Amino acid sequence: MRLTRQTNYAIRMLMYCAANNGKLSRVATIADAYRVSDLFLFKILQPLVEAGFMETVRGRNGGIRLGMPATAISLLDVVKTTEDNFAMAECFEDDGADCPLIGSCALNGALREALNAFFTVLAGYTIADLVEPNPMLGPLLGIDMTVPSPTAPIA
Repeated sequence: MRLTRQTNYAIRMLMYCAANNGKLSRVATIADAYRVSDLFLFKILQPLVEAGFMETVRGRNGGIRLGMPATAISLLDVVKTTEDNFAMAECFEDDGADCPLIGSCALNGALREALNAFFTVLAGYTIADLVEPNPMLGPLLGIDMTVPSPTAPIA
């Protein structure tokens, strides 16, 4: 199984916002960090907002940020939000296939078991799991991962 480019960058956007510690991020800045088109990221943003993973703040100083804690966003939830199809073979599709073994094929059962194992692994990881153990993530993306002091004035 291969995830789409949209899913890959949806996860990356969530990782960027998680590394940005609740501060607002601009889509153009994230696009520059990953060297992709901001229009491409805007297209991906809508389903993430609809699912509650991201929120947008309008206005001159607006941007995007996580809509829930990074620990609450599983990779499985993101993949199910951004992927349209999990058919690993023709026999997985709704219209079936022309195969005479439909309904009695061990391959279909083996592939279904493999897909379920894939889902189980994804369910065991969150966006926080991808960000927190990696102190180099912020510098690599050009962001400051430090949390502002509660007594420091907000700029």
